[in-house]
Amino acid sequence: MFGLVGLTFGVALGSALIPFISVEAWVVGVGARWPGVSCFLVGLVVAVAQVSGKLLYFYAARGDIKLPKFMQRKENPKPSKFARWVGPGTRMHRWGDWIHVKCKAHPNWMAGTHAVSALVGVPPFMATSVLAGLAGMSTAMFIATGMVGRFARFSFLAASPALVMAWF
Repeated sequence: MFGLVGLTFGVALGSALIPFISVEAWVVGVGARWPGVSCFLVGLVVAVAQVSGKLLYFYAARGDIKLPKFMQRKENPKPSKFARWVGPGTRMHRWGDWIHVKCKAHPNWMAGTHAVSALVGVPPFMATSVLAGLAGMSTAMFIATGMVGRFARFSFLAASPALVMAWF
């Protein structure tokens, strides 16, 4: 039991840091393979791991964590093709600035967006974690909204194999 909980925590933390790992598939698999494990325990473990992992993105966006050199922007005298689309002065850059200003002006909107993202997954939880940091959301609000939404989402997903099997 403790091995499964630890492994679930590791997969969830890895998926919070590396977006190519699907914790949803893992949670449904755990619910299908080990139906005796409490869906609330799985939901709690995954919620703690996911929010812990996203805190790194949140703090990096706020500027509390100094990123390594290879992750920092480099000044390039000749703009790349990508920079022509999203570089300073472009429509995409102005749109990003507009979002940043709106998030800072309305922190409660960001809390609501982050809570919905934690529960539903749209907009992506990683994106709202970064935007929450840029908007200056408090750490307590970030953790509270993320934990509640992620707990509900993954508790339901862990229970879903049993719910589907009860229908048949």
